[in-house]
Amino acid sequence: MAATAAQIAQIRRMVAEPTTTTYSDTLIGVFIETYPLLDALGQEPFTWDQSTTPPTKTANTAWVATYDLHAAAADIWDEKASTWADKYDFSADGGNYSRSKVYEQMMAKVRYHRARRAPKGSTLIKWPEETNSYSMPWIGNLPEPD
Repeated sequence: MAATAAQIAQIRRMVAEPTTTTYSDTLIGVFIETYPLLDALGQEPFTWDQSTTPPTKTANTAWVATYDLHAAAADIWDEKASTWADKYDFSADGGNYSRSKVYEQMMAKVRYHRARRAPKGSTLIKWPEETNSYSMPWIGNLPEPD
């Protein structure tokens, strides 16, 4: 699924890029589509076919296009900040030019959007499984049998 025009417009507002001079709609769409999320029904964007080796990924047609716009905005701000990373402060003709402040402000926007991106989780599987010789589950404050 492709990013919608409304999502692209929202990213343009989030990253202060009102025109297509630097970032085209297609390029912003690529940034958005990098971060698919579970939709409201819990559907994943892809399904895995485990019957093949290696497993193959296919698009889930039941998935409603849902993306993490804050993660995409953070990537764009990070890219924009990289163009200012080599700028330095200087004084000339009685004026002080603090060009490094632009980089600092852009990195603040990166931190802002990274802090608001969708949480990610992982399922940990304990291996090998622990065997318990007791007939009942272990509870920390019960006395142990002799």
